[in-house]
This record gives sequence, C-alpha cells and structure tokens, in this order.
Amino acid sequence: MIYYSTKRQAEEASLKKALFKGLPEDNGLYMPEQIAKLPQSFFDNIGEMSFQDIAFEVTNALLGEDVPAEEIRKIVDEAVNFDAPIVNVVDQIYSLELFHGPTLAFKDFGARFMSRLMSYFLEKGEKLHILVATSGDTGSAVAQGFFGVEGIQVTILYPKGKVSPIQEQQLTTNGGNIKAVEIEGTFDDCQKLVKEAFLDKELSEALNLTSANSINISRLIPQSFYYFNAFAQLKREGYKKVVFCTPSGNFGNLCGGLIANRMGLKVENFIAATNANKVVPVYLKTEIFQPKPSTATISNAMDVGNPSNFPRLLELNGNSFEKLTKKVSGAYFNDEETRKTMKTVFDETGYVMCPHSAIGYQALQDYIKEQGGLGKKTAGVFLATAHPVKFVEIVEPVINQKIDIPQRLQDIIDRPKVATLLPVDYKLFKEYLLSEVEAV
Repeated sequence: MIYYSTKRQAEEASLKKALFKGLPEDNGLYMPEQIAKLPQSFFDNIGEMSFQDIAFEVTNALLGEDVPAEEIRKIVDEAVNFDAPIVNVVDQIYSLELFHGPTLAFKDFGARFMSRLMSYFLEKGEKLHILVATSGDTGSAVAQGFFGVEGIQVTILYPKGKVSPIQEQQLTTNGGNIKAVEIEGTFDDCQKLVKEAFLDKELSEALNLTSANSINISRLIPQSFYYFNAFAQLKREGYKKVVFCTPSGNFGNLCGGLIANRMGLKVENFIAATNANKVVPVYLKTEIFQPKPSTATISNAMDVGNPSNFPRLLELNGNSFEKLTKKVSGAYFNDEETRKTMKTVFDETGYVMCPHSAIGYQALQDYIKEQGGLGKKTAGVFLATAHPVKFVEIVEPVINQKIDIPQRLQDIIDRPKVATLLPVDYKLFKEYLLSEVEAV
C-alpha cells in the first residue's frame, strides 16, 4: 500500500516508512492511498465473530499487502487481548467501555498494536527513538505498550500540572527504555516541540525519530476495531443502526470511526464532543477553523487547541465541508456542565463516568433530543475513553462516593517519579535529547 501526505508536497511512502517516519517532510499527515471496503459477508456474520477475529479481518483488509496474514494474526491477538464491552446506561444509550486494557484507557489499543507492528518491521540491530506528546492517556499507554521492547527508546513529553496524579505516575515511573520530560507549558506546546524535532533533519537522523501520537497512521487502524466490535454487540441485542458519540481532543479516535465507516460500517451519525476547547465543533457550524491556545479543563485529555488530526477529518470526507457535516456533528460542554452530567447519571443509574465519557454521554443525549428520539432499532453509543479511577480526584467529590482503585494502579502510586523538567524552548529540548538520551 502507498501512503501519501495530506499536504501532497512530500514523497509517497511505504507502510514501513510511514510507520517509522511518523510525519512526512511537508508536515502533513500520512494517509493510505486506498481504504478497502469489507465484503457484505463480513457484516452478515459480524454478530458471531470474536473481537480478535473482527480486528484481524479489518487489519488484513488494510495492511494485508504489506504484512503476511499469520503475522497480522499474531499482532492482533497480542494487542487486543482484553475486551471492549457495551454497557446499557439508560433506554437506548450504551457506553462503549474502552478502559479494560493495561492502563485503563482507550489508547491501549493503539499503543499495543503499534508496538507490535513496529517490532515486526524493525530489522535485527536496527534502533528507533519514539517521541510522543501527551495530554494524559497517550503517554501512559505508549509507555506500557513499548516498555522493554528491544531496539526502541521512548521519550514522553507532558505538560506540567495538567495531567491527573495517576496519569503522571503512569508516565514517570517506568524506567528502562521509557523517559519522561515535564514541560512548563500546555499540551499544544509539547506537541509543537515534537513536531519541530521531526522536522529537524539533524536530530531526526541522529536519533532515528518516529512518533506514537495519533499523527502516526498505525494508531488510527486499531482505533477502528472497537467501532466494528460495538456494532457486532449491538447486532446481538437486535439493533440495526447506530449513532456514535466520540469524546475528542486530537481527533484520532473519531478518524478511526470514519475509517470504519469508509470500510463499510453503516453509521447514522458521528458526534464529535469536546470540552471548552471547541475548535472543531465551531468549525462544523461555521466552516471556520481557528486554532487557539488550549484551555485547561477537568477533561484534560481533550485540552487541545489545535487538533493534529483535523486534516484527516477533511481527507476522509473528500476535503468537503458539506460531506463532513452530513456525517459528523459537533457539541461542547464546560466543566460545570460536565460535573452536572456525571452527578445526574450516577444518581439516576449508578453508572460512574470519567469527565471525558460524561461529555460523550451528554452530547449524545442532546443529539437524541434534537432528533426527536432514536428509531426503534437504533442505538446511541458514547465512547467511555478512560476508567473513572484515573480522575478520582475529580469524580469522587462529584458523585460523593469512593471509587476502588484497581490493583494495577495501586502498585504504581508509591513509586518515585522520575522526570526531567524543561521550559518551552526547542533549543534546550534538542540539547536534552542529544545529550541525555542514548543516540540511536
């Protein structure tokens, strides 16, 4: 398969080059030349298929030209070895729980898949340096997914004071081939430093840099899996149609849904739900895309003022505003509204949500009201992107209830934090990478 840049000013790339390079020379984003349609037989039988079998068929359709089927089977079985169940919350509204992986967040899917795909392509003796910016969950998922992988060094940048305490512990207590850098700025500042590093030819070549952010095409592929799997579960419940609501920050998760849709998954509508960082919802109403400095909120993983995957949203819809808005609508909520939703849902149903999931739930509820309800055979599904315990300091006071901390998180709470503090200064960051990190 050939991969091209959304800016169309860079050379086309193979899967391996797109995977390892991460970002094209023109600062665009890699996209596959073709997105295969799955046969009708796949959808006819999807209700009887396991999650792993669904993931295999999707991956084989997208990557089968470049990776043998037996290797795809191995990658999928290792990466997708936990469930993503739908849970009925109220009426025809379901939560798609994506937090049953090792770090209790949806990004486990992308990070685990990517680490195994990179291991497949990494030749003996070849070394790679992954550079990743995180607003919370990406970093911890990447740290866990790549920990101990031979030949791969990982450096994670995160904004000081703007990730939850548990997220920070997951980022900074790994050691080994994982290093954490605490930036005195916002997530957007972290992301800008990462992009500058990739465009710095001297640094990129010295360290053989690549990315594990959602700018990397291999992160988007596994994020399509659970849309298919949710539909399979709904089919078993007797539903024929679905509306998906995706809490969104960098918009890689929504792109995963749009890829599933392009592959033949029938979706009535996608809802892009954000917090006060509402650049894309505003665009969907006005056709004006105006990036802004990110605003800190209680749903910190979505605190993104300039979403990296926005060009892919357009590309997946033929760069047509009309096509995009026929398929995707937008909504946004402030912290007060988010807390109110978390409390109301808990009081009425007993279901506990993290702030991001609550935004997805509320956007879905509002959409259903605007539409005058859902059809009898239509389900509304919001993506529950993280376990509420990862935001225990926010959730517990809202619901006035103690949340049990899973043992896998309890084990890291008392480990010592190890992170390098740096200002938002590319020159200093480059010096750090060249001097403190083993050159690959």
